[in-house]
Amino acid sequence: MQKKIVITGGPGTGKSTVIIELEKRKFACMHEISREVTLMARKNGIEQLFLKDPMLFSKMLLEGRVQQFKKASKLDADVVFFDRGIPDVFAYMNYLGVSYPDVFVEKSKENKYYNTIFLMPPWKEIYITDNERYESFEQSLAIHNHLKTAYQNLGYTIVEVPFDSVDERVAFILDKINN
Repeated sequence: MQKKIVITGGPGTGKSTVIIELEKRKFACMHEISREVTLMARKNGIEQLFLKDPMLFSKMLLEGRVQQFKKASKLDADVVFFDRGIPDVFAYMNYLGVSYPDVFVEKSKENKYYNTIFLMPPWKEIYITDNERYESFEQSLAIHNHLKTAYQNLGYTIVEVPFDSVDERVAFILDKINN
């Protein structure tokens, strides 16, 4: 059975860097899609879709992440890593205090990942903002807590990835999934 493994965490925690390293090591990886959604909205004249219309942004993310999940199922790979998972969408909605339809949680329950989720904690030393990442470090901490709660409420085991070099973080994750 294929292991679909989520690496999640607040913004700027090193998730994408770890995913890129896993990909270099020939693992199948599904990249974060929120930047794509943000950039697509910009092309249509909406500077920050997440802030302007969080529901539309979240619906687009939900659809994209469900498609990623389905695409991964078709890959000839024993292990597929995801830079964020479906539950991240409603965790962010919880962070914003925005109400949302039940479909956000239902899709998270229908599309189950491997039972262990790797959570990257906020790391002040590597945290930067840019045009797509506007959250402060303090906001990243709050998002971290909402992500942890969302995955725990769905019954996942949360393993926090320690602060370390990219190689050591990857080694930590691979060790955990192989034991």
